[in-house]
Amino acid sequence: MAKKKFYAVAVGRQCGIFTDWSITEKQVKGFGGAKYKSFSSRAGAEKWLDDPVYSKKASPIGKKTQRKVYPEDESTDIVIYTDGSSLNNPGPGGYGAVIIEAGREKELSGGYRLTTNNRMEMMAAIVALRQFETGTKPIKLYSDSSYLVNGINKGWVKKWQSNGWKKSDGQDVLNIDLWQELIKLTENSNVQFRWVKGHAGNVYNEQCDRLAVDSAKQKSLPVDSGYEARP
Repeated sequence: MAKKKFYAVAVGRQCGIFTDWSITEKQVKGFGGAKYKSFSSRAGAEKWLDDPVYSKKASPIGKKTQRKVYPEDESTDIVIYTDGSSLNNPGPGGYGAVIIEAGREKELSGGYRLTTNNRMEMMAAIVALRQFETGTKPIKLYSDSSYLVNGINKGWVKKWQSNGWKKSDGQDVLNIDLWQELIKLTENSNVQFRWVKGHAGNVYNEQCDRLAVDSAKQKSLPVDSGYEARP
C-alpha cells in the first residue's frame, strides 16, 4: 500500500495542506512563484508552512540548486526544460536546457553565429536528450515551442519522413537534419514532450530562456552547418 503523502502549499491558488496530488497540482501548476513541498506526515507539513524554506544541499552535477518543481521530480522520472533563441531570427542563436534528476539540476547551453529560433528550440531538446541515449528511465521534456512539441506529439515528423520529407503542400520540410536526430533519440526511449507557456512565470522555462539568450550573445560562435550549408 502506497504511503500517504501530505502536500504543503505555501504559495499557490489556494494555500494549505492537501493529501491528494491531483488537487494539489491544480493549486500550483502554472502558478508563477508557486511554493510547495511533500511530506510523509501532517506535522512535518504544518511545521514547514510556518517557515516555508527549501533546504540547500551541495550537489555534484553541473550548475544546480535544490529548487523542486513538482513532486514527480522525486520519482524515477527525468524532467527536462528547454528553450531556444535567435536574435533577429535568423541571426545569432542559442539554446538552453535544464535537466532535473533526483532533485539535482544540470544546465546545458550553446550557440551558433547564424541560425533560426526553431532550430535552437530543437537543438536544446537534442543536446539534453543526448545525455540519455542509452538510458531507459521515463523522461518528461517541457518546451514552449509548439513547432517542436506538435511535430513529435501530432506525428508531423513521421508523416514528413514517410513522404520523403515533403509537407502536404509539396514544399520541402525545414530542419530535416535536426528532425532526423530527434527521431533517433526518441524512437527507443520513453520520452514525453509537453508544452509549457513561455514567459509566464515558470522558473525553469525562464532559466532556459536566459541560457539561450546569453549564449546567442557570445562572440566567435561556431557555424550551424545544417542551416548555413543548406541550398
